[in-house]
Amino acid sequence: MYGTIRTAAYEPDPAHGALLEPLHVMRLGEELRTALTDLYDRTRRQSDQPSRLPVRQLNSLLRAMAPGVVATARNADASADSAWLYGREPVPVEVVGPLVGTWAAGLLRGREDDETEDDDTRDPELEDRLLERLDVIVANLPSWESEPVDLTETSVSSGGTAEPARRLFSLLPEWVAHRLAARPFRALGPDIHFRVVSRESGAELVSWPPQAYEHKKRTWYYSALIAITVHTVPFAQRFRVHVSTSIRRWATRLDIQPRELRGTTVLLDVPLPWPDGPDRAPRLVENTLAFDRSRGRVAWRRHSPAILLPDLDIVRRYPEPADLFSTPEKWLKGRKGIAAGIVYSPVLGPHSVASGVMPKERSLLDAWVEEGLRPMLRRVPDLSRVTRRNTPSLQPRSAPAGQADTREAVLALSRRSALARVLNGAPLDVDLRWQSPETREGLLAELPALIGLPPGRPVDGAEDTWRWQADGVDIRVRVRPAGSLAAALEISGDRRRPFALRLADTVSHRCALVAERIAQPEEALGLAIIEIGGKERFNVVPGSDPKHALRIACARQGRLSQFVSLPQEAEDTLAHRARWTWLDAFRQLGAISPPAHRVGGGIPGDLQYVALWLVRHTRKGPTRCPVRRLVAVRVRPDEGSVDGWDPGRAEWVPYPRLLRSLAAGGATGDGVAGALGAPSRKGYSFGAAPEQHWQKEAERQIRTLLYQLRDRPTLLLADTGNMRQCWPRLRNGSLVKDMLGFGDGPDQRLSVYGPDLRVILVRDGNGRNEVPEWYAHDGNGKVGFTKGVWGPSDPDNRVFGSTADVPHTATLPKGLMKLVPTELGRAAPRKTAWNPVCLELTALGCLSEKTLADAGREGDRADLPAEWATLAHQLRFHDDYPPLARPLPLHLARLAGEYVLPLAAP
Repeated sequence: MYGTIRTAAYEPDPAHGALLEPLHVMRLGEELRTALTDLYDRTRRQSDQPSRLPVRQLNSLLRAMAPGVVATARNADASADSAWLYGREPVPVEVVGPLVGTWAAGLLRGREDDETEDDDTRDPELEDRLLERLDVIVANLPSWESEPVDLTETSVSSGGTAEPARRLFSLLPEWVAHRLAARPFRALGPDIHFRVVSRESGAELVSWPPQAYEHKKRTWYYSALIAITVHTVPFAQRFRVHVSTSIRRWATRLDIQPRELRGTTVLLDVPLPWPDGPDRAPRLVENTLAFDRSRGRVAWRRHSPAILLPDLDIVRRYPEPADLFSTPEKWLKGRKGIAAGIVYSPVLGPHSVASGVMPKERSLLDAWVEEGLRPMLRRVPDLSRVTRRNTPSLQPRSAPAGQADTREAVLALSRRSALARVLNGAPLDVDLRWQSPETREGLLAELPALIGLPPGRPVDGAEDTWRWQADGVDIRVRVRPAGSLAAALEISGDRRRPFALRLADTVSHRCALVAERIAQPEEALGLAIIEIGGKERFNVVPGSDPKHALRIACARQGRLSQFVSLPQEAEDTLAHRARWTWLDAFRQLGAISPPAHRVGGGIPGDLQYVALWLVRHTRKGPTRCPVRRLVAVRVRPDEGSVDGWDPGRAEWVPYPRLLRSLAAGGATGDGVAGALGAPSRKGYSFGAAPEQHWQKEAERQIRTLLYQLRDRPTLLLADTGNMRQCWPRLRNGSLVKDMLGFGDGPDQRLSVYGPDLRVILVRDGNGRNEVPEWYAHDGNGKVGFTKGVWGPSDPDNRVFGSTADVPHTATLPKGLMKLVPTELGRAAPRKTAWNPVCLELTALGCLSEKTLADAGREGDRADLPAEWATLAHQLRFHDDYPPLARPLPLHLARLAGEYVLPLAAP
C-alpha cells in the first residue's frame, strides 16, 4: 500500500520571486472598437441583447496566424482600454492589419450567405463606407506598448485563498505551453514533439504529427494530449497550474451520415502566409465542423478561423468541409503542406486506440513537465495519508472457499430489509415492458436473487403477473410487451413553431398512450421498467428518443421509471443489465443507506447527511426547455430513510415522491415546483436581471432548508463546481473557514444556521481539470494507484484528497506504455487506461476550537477536519456499487436531476 500520492500540480516558487515577462501589449482602442461594432451591428440578426463583438474567431485567427502573439485577452471588446493582444515582440501592422480586415470582411460575407430573398435590411452603400473606414483604421492600428507582466501576480482573499490576476488564467497556460513545446519529450523511443492549441479556459499540447497504429488491417492515429489550466485551492497560499495527460485520437473514417454530425473539433496545421517570417506557427488552429441544416451540408461553424484562411492565402488549397468529412485520413496525412485532424469522439464510429494513459507513462510526462518549468514553478508537495480507515464497514469482496453464498445472503437480507422500510406495509407494483424475451426472463430471475427469495412463478389465473411476499415485502410484477410505448417519438416538421413546443406536443401524445396502457398503482408504490434502445438508435432524428417522454408519462401515472437497454450484439451482458436495472430501481425507491462508517467517536451517532445539487437545463436540454432547479436530499442512516426537500411545502418528503413530483410537475407547462426559473418560449421570465433573481431565490431556498435542519447534527455536502452557479459565495476566493455567506451580506458563523452543522465542499475536475491528476509512488520509481484520504502534514489543513481503487476488472499493468509501445506491449494502444479521479474535500465548516469558544461551548470536543473529510470519503463506498464519484447523498441528489423534465408552454 502506497503512503504518498503525487499530483500533477505546480505553483510559483517563492525562491525564484516574481516571474516578470517583457511582453508587448496592444489595446483595442476606441476608434477600432467603434468601427468593428458598427460593422457588426449591420450584420447581426435583430436582438434585444446589447451588442458584443464576436471576437472569438478573430482571436483564434490572430493566435494562429500572427507569429509572436502569445495570447489574446478575455472580454477585451468590453472596454477600449483593456489589453487585447500580448506578444513576445511587436507584431507588424502588415500582419495584424490583414487579419483584422479579413475577419471584418467575413462578417459581411456571412451576412450575404444568410440573406433571404425578402431581406430588405441591407444598405450596400453604408456597408461600403464602413469597410472603407475600417480600411483606414486598420492601416493605423493602435501601437504596441512594452509592459513587463508578472506571471505570478497574486492577491489574497479575506479567507486566505491566493488568487491569480484575472489575465493569468489565459496568459499563463499559453506561456507554459510554449515553454514546454520548445523541448521534445524523450522517453524510451523517438523524440515526441508538441504543438500548442489555444483554448478558452487554458491551453493544450498535442503531439504532432500523430502516431500510427496498425490493427484490423487499418491504420489508426493518435497523439499525446497535455492540458494546462490555472486554478485556485481553498485557503492555499499560492495558486496552482494543473497539467493533465491523456490520449487524443483522430478520426480516419466517419461512420455517420452528414446530418448526424452535431459538431466536432478539427485542428489545422497550416503554413504562415507572411514573407520573411517563420514557415509554420507553433500552434494548431482549432475549428468546428458540423452539419448546417439551413444550407443542407457540412460546413464550418462561424467561429472557425478555417472560413477565413482562403482569403488570406489564395495560393494554397485548404480543406473543404465536405471533402474533409468524406476523406479525413487524406487530410490527416497532409496535402501540399496543409494537414487537418478530426478529433475523434465515439459518435463517429469505433476506434482501435483506447483512451487514457497508465501511471508509469503519466509519471514520465509529469517529470518532463517539472523539468521544463524549473525554476519558475515548483511541484506542489506530495500528499500523505491522514487515516488508515479507508472504507466503511463493507462486506469482504472475496470470501473464503465455501462462504461466498453467505456473503450474498447477508447482502440480500440487507436489501430486503431496506425495501421493507421503504414500502412500510404497502405493496410494490411493477409494470415491466419488454422487447426481448431474454431480458424479461433475466429481470424476473434477478429480482428474487437480489433480495434473497426463491424464484417466482406466475400467479394462478394470471400468466403475466408474478408475485413475491416475505418479511414485510410484497412485490407484484406484471410483464407485457413494450410495443409502441418504446417507439421513437414522431415530431412535427412544422418549422413555423419552435422545436420545444413541437416536442412538448409529442410528449403529451406519448403520455396519453402510456395512460391507456399503464395503470396507476392502487395503494401501492408504483414502478415501471421499460426495455428501450440506446441513444444511438435515435441519433438520426433529434429529440426522437422516447426515454424522457416515458419518464414524464410514468410520473403522471404515479410511477417511478427505470430503463433497461436492449441485448448487446457483441456479448451477452444480460445478467449485468438485469442486476443494475433492479439496483437502480431500489435506489429510486430510496431503499439504500450508507454502510456504517469507521471514522471514530468524534462523529455523532444521530448525524444526518444533506446534499445539495443544482439542475440546470439549457435550450439544448432533454426537453429543449431551460430550467434551473435546486434539489436537496437528506439521508438518516439511523432511520434508514432517504428524503427530498419540497420547497413548495417547505418540508421533507420521501425520495420516491420527490422524483415523481419533479417529473410530473415539470410536465404541467407551468415550470417545476420550486424551480429557479420558469420555462417559457423565450427562456426565463425574470425581466431584466434573470441571473440575480434566480441566484437570490436559490440562496433563499438554501437558508430556509438550513433552518429546518437545526434539530440534530447535520453534515451538509455541496459540489462547488455545480452549486457555485447559484451560490456564488462558494467560489474559492469567497470562502472563509467556519463561515457561510449569502448574497452581498457579511459572512456569518456556522452556528447561525445550526449549532451542530458541518459543511464539506466536494470538487472534481468539473470538465476543466480543477482537481489535478495524480499517481501514487514509493519514492523508488514504483508508481500505481491506491485508495485513501490524503493531505499535507499541517494539522490545521482543511483541504484533502479522496482516491478510490480501480475496479477489480481493471487488471492492466501499471507500466503499460502507449506513446512509446515496447516489445512487451505492442497491443498497448488498444488497451483502455482507467484512472480513478482524485476528489477534493474541503472541510469548510466544523466545530473548531474557535467556533466552540464563540458559541460558549469551550468544554465540548473540537472537531478534527481530517475526520470529517474521512467520513465524506467513506460515503463513496457501498456494497452494491463500485466506488462512487461522489459521496452517496450527493450521488442521490445528482441522479434526482434526471427527473427534472420541464416542457415548453404555448
